[in-house]
Amino acid sequence: MQSATVKVDLDMFREETRAWLEENCPPSQRTTPPRGLEDCYAGGRKPYFHSEEQKIWFERMRDKGWTAPTWPKAYGGGGLTPQQAKVLKEEMKNLNCRVPLWSFGLMMLGPAILHYGTEEQKQKYIREIVNGEVWWCQGYSEPGSGSDLASLQTSAEDKGDHFLVNGQKVWTSYADRSDMIFCLVRTDKDAPKHKGISFLLIDMELEGVSVRPIKLISGKSPFCETFFENVKVPKENLVGTLNEGWSIAKNLLTHERTSIGIVTEEQPLHEYAIEKLGLVDGKLNDPYNRMQIAKWSMDRDALSSSIAKTIDEAKSGTQPGAKSSFFKYYSSELNKRRYELAMSVGGTDALEWGEDYMDGKLARDMCRTKANSIEGGTSEIQLNIISKRILGLPSK
Repeated sequence: MQSATVKVDLDMFREETRAWLEENCPPSQRTTPPRGLEDCYAGGRKPYFHSEEQKIWFERMRDKGWTAPTWPKAYGGGGLTPQQAKVLKEEMKNLNCRVPLWSFGLMMLGPAILHYGTEEQKQKYIREIVNGEVWWCQGYSEPGSGSDLASLQTSAEDKGDHFLVNGQKVWTSYADRSDMIFCLVRTDKDAPKHKGISFLLIDMELEGVSVRPIKLISGKSPFCETFFENVKVPKENLVGTLNEGWSIAKNLLTHERTSIGIVTEEQPLHEYAIEKLGLVDGKLNDPYNRMQIAKWSMDRDALSSSIAKTIDEAKSGTQPGAKSSFFKYYSSELNKRRYELAMSVGGTDALEWGEDYMDGKLARDMCRTKANSIEGGTSEIQLNIISKRILGLPSK
């Protein structure tokens, strides 16, 4: 009887959600952004909207709490159950509604603060994330600490009422546009490398913080180098317990890798490939591309099914754990294949490469996908985690 009531409630929620989305999502926000994430709204202290309708869409979703639908209402979230959030996602997909807010705060930092933060930190930072008031970046990797992240050397020295931070981070996505950075710092140099690490929130406007963009082969990139020189960070910006930041780091990486997988599994066949497809009697005239497209589509659906199963398991309290490494690895390879397939379908026409980024965008974006196997943890690291923690294989 109870399950029947839940189903009725979900059916009613679906109808109400569909009606609300149809009424409130502007027409321009029901299309795929032409430049992908570049055209998404990321929030920040200096907000920039690509159009008035994008602003309207964000504000309406923010006011509903649906920028973070499952987060507690007490902090500005939607307070939806996982089942309701799944319905919302499905109905947004059916209408092709754009994501109203895209940010590392939503994907990574928010869940960590909800789990480890103080009540004061939740009231401040979670609300800012939900409302898109702060653009966050991630300070993990260092020039000598990429795959071996625990060997990081950026230090935070206890100075009584503040930490004094010195060091360098690299591959800091969007650091040149961000307001704040969540950062792993070493607070005990004598402890074993996985110990003595703390999780610190740093304002990018503080004296001593500087940023230098990194240009990739594609002609542009979100990546930067970030430098800290005697930066004074208030003690209240420490998340969790001093010297126990590695636990937070692992928790956050799980959310990051799962989010990467979810973003990829929602991607259709590349629009360029669709435009270039030559059909004969309803079939592609190139049997090789026909086979590759079919294989890619089946693999994407398999990833989507696996993610959906894991999300359902999470409803009962089961965390994805090492499965996030599987999602990250597989989605990285899948996205690279997506662009390689589009290049194959396009043939020589796809090789255009002009001075302007939008001239030859496909070729440039294809080059950019090669970083998918590095960012968020290299594919080699993910395979090691999968072999040990999922397959139970020996280390040697």
